[in-house]
Amino acid sequence: MGTSAAGDRWAGRGVAVIIPAYEADGRLAGTLASVPEWVGVRIVVDDGSRTPIRLPAASPGTVVVRHDRNLGVGAAILTGYREARRRGVSVAAVMAADGQMDPDDLAGLVAPVADGRADYVTGDRLSHPDCPRVMPGSRRLGNLGLTFLTRVVTGRWDLMDSQCGYSALNLDLLDRLPLDWIYPRYGFPNDLLAAVVGAGGRVSQVTVRPIYRGEPSRIRPMVALWVYPLVVARGLVVRIAAWARARGSRRRAGGSSRSWPEKDGREATRQDGRCAS
Repeated sequence: MGTSAAGDRWAGRGVAVIIPAYEADGRLAGTLASVPEWVGVRIVVDDGSRTPIRLPAASPGTVVVRHDRNLGVGAAILTGYREARRRGVSVAAVMAADGQMDPDDLAGLVAPVADGRADYVTGDRLSHPDCPRVMPGSRRLGNLGLTFLTRVVTGRWDLMDSQCGYSALNLDLLDRLPLDWIYPRYGFPNDLLAAVVGAGGRVSQVTVRPIYRGEPSRIRPMVALWVYPLVVARGLVVRIAAWARARGSRRRAGGSSRSWPEKDGREATRQDGRCAS
């Protein structure tokens, strides 16, 4: 979908892009410049950088929200979600400040949420034909392992890339999620997905282009041996907490109180990486 077509199609429904940033470098300006014009607001969340982030002189439609101290990328994203909803936005996408997310994929991520076909859409880099060439083998192997464990926890056996941060969320879903239970640092995407599934949200995946510029992985193999099980165990707790919250909400509303949401998050389908016009 072209820029003008997307802007016309989603005008009035409100789309925000959230950019969590910590000690951001010159790539942040490039990321901001790459965000399509049809996006209503760009929200940069400065996660306690030692030098506060300053926007370029000409940055219309862009705001900065700052944490007084570093709370983690997940906390920054949740702050961005809350700020977007405060501004009347209904759909929020997440892009990294380092330029690792292709802006050409943004419309494909936003479309299922903006059009009411999904509540949460995650990017899938591993299915992209460039992945074997672009993504380092160690990262691909670790991702595959954690993705498999996340499938077990969430029941999403079609899940292809549990660690992709490129995503879009229906902000109305926030009221159904146990946000205080979601871990704000490594493993945030796993916790958020588990929460959405537990709350019965509709989840979809979109193939996105992987971009790497030689950035080293911060997780070492020996560390992963104990970090990954903790991430998965925490995800299970979050899913149960979300299910309990959703069940309580249904009871208060006089609705069904079935023992477990049988279709929790499994109803949506895979979308390709480009949205049809």
